Amino acid sequence: MEWLATVEFAFNNKVYISIKSLPFKVNYEKEPRMGLEIRKKEKHVKTEEFVEEMKKMHEEIKMALIKSQEKMKNLT
Repeated sequence: MEWLATVEFAFNNKVYISIKSLPFKVNYEKEPRMGLEIRKKEKHVKTEEFVEEMKKMHEEIKMALIKSQEKMKNLT
């Protein structure tokens, strides 16, 4: 259990070929922080814009996963 947070961070901070993105970025639309970076002042995005951007990203991920599944089916 003592390594669970480290393993979770490593898993979420890796670009996966099937989704072509970081799982953390797919869920939160930002890169995970390691704690050593200087924080930049970020603009606050309107909620509606954020929701639309997340929907678009999830749709792109969904299509990438479907494409990946089709490729895997053709390998067998």
